[in-house]
Amino acid sequence: MLTKLFDFNLNSVTESSLWRSTDYGTTYQKLNEKVGAKTILSYLYVSPNNKRKIMLLTDLEVESSLLISSDEGATYQKYRLSFYILSLLFHPEQEDWILAYSHDQKLYSSVEFGRRWQLVHERVAPNRFYWSKTGLDKEPGLIHLETIISEGQALYVTCKLQNCTEANKGKPFPGYIDPNSLVVQDEYVFVQVSTGGRPIYYVSAKREVFTPMKLPKYTLPKDLHVISTDENRVVAAVQEWNQNDTYNLYVSETGGVFYTLALENVVSSMGHEGNVMIDLYEVAGIKGMFLANKKMDNVVKTYITYNRGRDWRLLQAPAADLRGNSIRCELPYCSLHLHLHVSANPYTSGNIESKDSAPGIIVASGSIGAELTTSNVSMFITSDAGNTWRQIFDEEYSVLYLDQGGALVAIRHTPLPIRHLWMSFDEGRQWNKYSFTMSPLFVDGLLGEPGEETLIMTIFGHVSHRSEWQLVKIDFRSIFNRRCTEGDYQTWHLHNRGEPCIMGVKRIYRKLKPIARCVMGKTYSVTMTSEPCDCTEADFECDYGYDRRSDGKCTPAFWFLPSSMSRSCTTGTTFINSTGYRKVVSNNCTAGVIAEYTARRQHCPTQAPKGLHLVTSEGKLTATLGTNVTFLVFLEEGDGARTSIMVDFGDGHALTYSNVSSIENGVKHVYKAVGIYRVTATAENSLGSESVVLYLHVTCQLEYIHLSAPFVAVKSKEVNLTAVLWPSQVGTVTYIWWFGNNTEPIITLEGSVACTFSREGVNTVTVQVSAGNAILQDRKTIAVHEYFRSHLLAFSSNLDDHNPDVAEWRLDISRVIKNSMVKATGVTPERLLVTVLPGLPTAAEFFLLPDKELTEGKPEKNSLSEILLSALNQNLVQFTLRPGVQVTVYAAHLSAAPLVDTSENHSGSAMLMLLSVVVLGLAIFVVYKFKRYSFQGRNGLSLNFLRILLSRHFLCPQMKCQSAFRHYRYLAL
Repeated sequence: MLTKLFDFNLNSVTESSLWRSTDYGTTYQKLNEKVGAKTILSYLYVSPNNKRKIMLLTDLEVESSLLISSDEGATYQKYRLSFYILSLLFHPEQEDWILAYSHDQKLYSSVEFGRRWQLVHERVAPNRFYWSKTGLDKEPGLIHLETIISEGQALYVTCKLQNCTEANKGKPFPGYIDPNSLVVQDEYVFVQVSTGGRPIYYVSAKREVFTPMKLPKYTLPKDLHVISTDENRVVAAVQEWNQNDTYNLYVSETGGVFYTLALENVVSSMGHEGNVMIDLYEVAGIKGMFLANKKMDNVVKTYITYNRGRDWRLLQAPAADLRGNSIRCELPYCSLHLHLHVSANPYTSGNIESKDSAPGIIVASGSIGAELTTSNVSMFITSDAGNTWRQIFDEEYSVLYLDQGGALVAIRHTPLPIRHLWMSFDEGRQWNKYSFTMSPLFVDGLLGEPGEETLIMTIFGHVSHRSEWQLVKIDFRSIFNRRCTEGDYQTWHLHNRGEPCIMGVKRIYRKLKPIARCVMGKTYSVTMTSEPCDCTEADFECDYGYDRRSDGKCTPAFWFLPSSMSRSCTTGTTFINSTGYRKVVSNNCTAGVIAEYTARRQHCPTQAPKGLHLVTSEGKLTATLGTNVTFLVFLEEGDGARTSIMVDFGDGHALTYSNVSSIENGVKHVYKAVGIYRVTATAENSLGSESVVLYLHVTCQLEYIHLSAPFVAVKSKEVNLTAVLWPSQVGTVTYIWWFGNNTEPIITLEGSVACTFSREGVNTVTVQVSAGNAILQDRKTIAVHEYFRSHLLAFSSNLDDHNPDVAEWRLDISRVIKNSMVKATGVTPERLLVTVLPGLPTAAEFFLLPDKELTEGKPEKNSLSEILLSALNQNLVQFTLRPGVQVTVYAAHLSAAPLVDTSENHSGSAMLMLLSVVVLGLAIFVVYKFKRYSFQGRNGLSLNFLRILLSRHFLCPQMKCQSAFRHYRYLAL
């Protein structure tokens, strides 16, 4: 039974109307009651392996459900989904296996044709998941997919269909790849890795180890698209560094590694979805035949090749126009040019059409002249594979192949309503006009039912812009009164301007005679016989590293050293010595000049190692602490079997291998400390040695930074600022310092700077720390005054039990302490600044700022500070941390020295040195006396507290503070 489904009101706001026909569109049955009266449909899928199985997808804005039929749409079962499907990928062989990609980047699998789903993987790149290929992958249920790691990193992963756990995941490529770069096509896998802003493309053939794709040395690609991978060869379109709207075509050998230029400056354009479209068309039915539009001197011309890009030529224009008038068009000044865009809509034809079932027949729109134009476009046809062309219409038409190409139907491309179509039974030589409707119809599309092997077609459109769809079924079977017999066929010899040997063989096809008026039907199949030809120079293309001269000879490019092709000697005992030529892939010629042009296998010469390369598998000079680093060692020339390789990792560890083949998969090493390591690889044999060095930066993630700065500073006096990192060692670090509103920062490689503030007021200091891919920052405000008084504060021990040691907590406690001191003493809030210091035990410092209006810039007497100290000593400053937790604030009694006074009368260098010595001596005495105790009480002292005392109470330079602190640690032990 042949079934046809139409959804007439797709994405309607109310409901969709689904209709089914089982008689090629003669009658239709409405299926709304079978799928749900108010169901809104968005997509219809038919299983490629079983046409009886149909899947309908509902509109995501209304619901997420699947409607599944196993009887060609006669009945449906509805299954609700817990996710929203964006795209489906059916298995090429297993009819019930499906992959579904969701809107939130998750990939699901079903082995029951969508009735049940299982999550495969999260964070999967869109359209970067592929089914395994039988005969290449180890398991039929394997999935190739690209997972998103970060904005600029992805991974190539293989997963089992129903068991994608970390233990079962495969990682065929050792390292990160560029996002949206994984392509799995036939027996090849391609990925891209950018290093230093330049992409490197890797290929794996037959699921073997990845190898960098070798384009000519100075290609320097900006973009690369894989065009074709059939018959064990890769055709790639490469946009080079000096190209903008064109691409160069390159072709490979069977391994997909070594590429040679096939055609330059092929035209490209952008598709509706932002995809790149290359003006290259592979002709169906004839292997190795391509058409391409090439741009030279801002002129676009169409070229044809019969041997996979080895030779190209212009198209000969028709001898006469549609009316029989002669066309004067002489090569190379004038030729036929074709538009090569293929329609993505299955219901409309593109600019060019060819079918496997009708070899040699090509229908395309184009123009005749010196270049391809978009005006005066006509329709052209060839029935001998591009050797001769005929004009069939002087406007653009959509052409449909029926009965295996035995009949052609054409409908005019026009925005106006039409009621006629044209039909040809003799490969487009004569066309008959037919009326398909009484009322003119705006044609939206046409469809052969169920394909090109029948004589039934459907035209759908609308009578007016406000009307619903109209379907017109056309059955051409009544025109024919018999089936074709053997006498209705003839032989046709494929040739290129009279040359019958194409791709090394003579191909003879069995085709319907143009005068035969009969039906071939579904049982007809294309038959071809072939006969091998003797090899000639035309069967060989230039090998990698060779350019074709104007006389057709292949000579080494200026950058290429032929001896470098013996690199296989690094892993074997023989190598293939290129003659500068290689046989075109899939060319089946024999004998002739094959011995002269074919590369010869030779024994590797004994020579010293040369051209040693050392890189990481990711192509980077950085690595993360504690992770596996894979080093790849390549040797361009040398006796690899007898050349040992020693890798010194620069951290006291080294490995030696007896030969190059032992390290084909790389050398792994884990670094246990941050630093810059000098990694050395040395190749050595009896004839000599060579070494190469790589400097590897091993880093760890920077997690937190803290800017250590005084809270109050004296105007025009030097202040030390220090950025403290955690972890303290993260690798190479850059510090960017911003002061106030300055637009230019200070950049240093050290974590400390000294600065002075020339104006009073609040100053902001921001430090940014750049380590690897991370940039963190911290900001502090510093109050600057002519002078100030300060004193350290201590607390009752119960506060330490509630101190989480976070910045927000310290700010809140500082505010509470200040309010308590203001309340206890009556000092104005503007003159008091309190800050809680980091660390344990909890400590703080208060600053008494001058009253400018009263003192006129002169230091005040000690009366107010004495009031504050008296309140603190009498336990008058208290606050409630939480119910039941009362905290008392004390003045820290660390020395007999008074409050620090930064006025000129009390800040001489002699006085400061004397105070430093006194306090340091007392501190050492206290530690020595009570070193066995933890000092957690009211007058307790700790390493942290002494650091605060030395660095803040006396404002000593940083280096002196560190020296004093180290001296204290030594005595305390």
